[in-house]
Amino acid sequence: MITIENLTKKYGKKTATDHLSFTVPSGQVTGFLGPNGSGKSTTMRCIVGLDRPTEGQALIQGVPYGQLRSPLTTVGALLDAKAFHPARTARQHLATVADTHGFPKSRIDEILNLTGLTDVAGKKVKGFSLGMGQRLGIATAMLGNPEYLLLDEPVNGLDPDGVRWVRDLVKNHARIGGTVLISSHLMSEMAMTATNLVVIGGGRLIASGPIKQFTESVGHSTVRVAGPDLAAIGETLAQMMPTLERVDGRDTLVIQGAQASDIGHALHVAGLEIHELSTTHSSLEDVFMELTGSSVEFRSGGNR
Repeated sequence: MITIENLTKKYGKKTATDHLSFTVPSGQVTGFLGPNGSGKSTTMRCIVGLDRPTEGQALIQGVPYGQLRSPLTTVGALLDAKAFHPARTARQHLATVADTHGFPKSRIDEILNLTGLTDVAGKKVKGFSLGMGQRLGIATAMLGNPEYLLLDEPVNGLDPDGVRWVRDLVKNHARIGGTVLISSHLMSEMAMTATNLVVIGGGRLIASGPIKQFTESVGHSTVRVAGPDLAAIGETLAQMMPTLERVDGRDTLVIQGAQASDIGHALHVAGLEIHELSTTHSSLEDVFMELTGSSVEFRSGGNR
């Protein structure tokens, strides 16, 4: 488990994180979400000891990163897809990391194959595309076969095949008991990848919990009802559930903030025939925008 306790990091007068606290459970993929400038990268840097907190702490297995007995076999991190010597090849880069940490040379070929870099292993990193750099960064993070993975925007620059590969990689890692903290601005991808979410804004925690808590809550659900006597259906629901927010359409009633099972039961008791009773949930993008709307630091001109 990763534990963030009262984490505050200031750069001069700028407060990047402000008394931030949350946990990253083992065996799950935790999506780390927030607008630009919200403090996600700073938090990840504090977790791996690249930045020292002004207050609070970031713990892995109950200790700071610097106190881990074997950091690279415990934590693998991708925080910068360009953090390589440009004159080295992919193989040379991985060999340097392996040699300095006592990893077997056979692991290099395993990782090159795992990340799809075997064919470009002898190519200098300065010629890599952004997507290839992302793959090499993930290869470096995975070299020590770590339990914990911290990936900051790992799908930037990847094609659809690469995006799916990252998704499968982190989900499989969590499935075998690993711990994954992954940030991304691609809400649709996070909806398919993460089982748990941490949302921050302005350096502070906004919300955290299972992803279904965000997208499938009653408050983010819409129920559609249709039947041959729509007027009677509407009148019955208005009497039995007067606080519901309802939109009357010509053929369908659209109801916010209710469960389909409650509506179906009410109409069954009233003896009314229904032809449709369905539920749709808000997208993760819609929920994210709702949660972070007041903490967006860099807002586009069309959304003022």
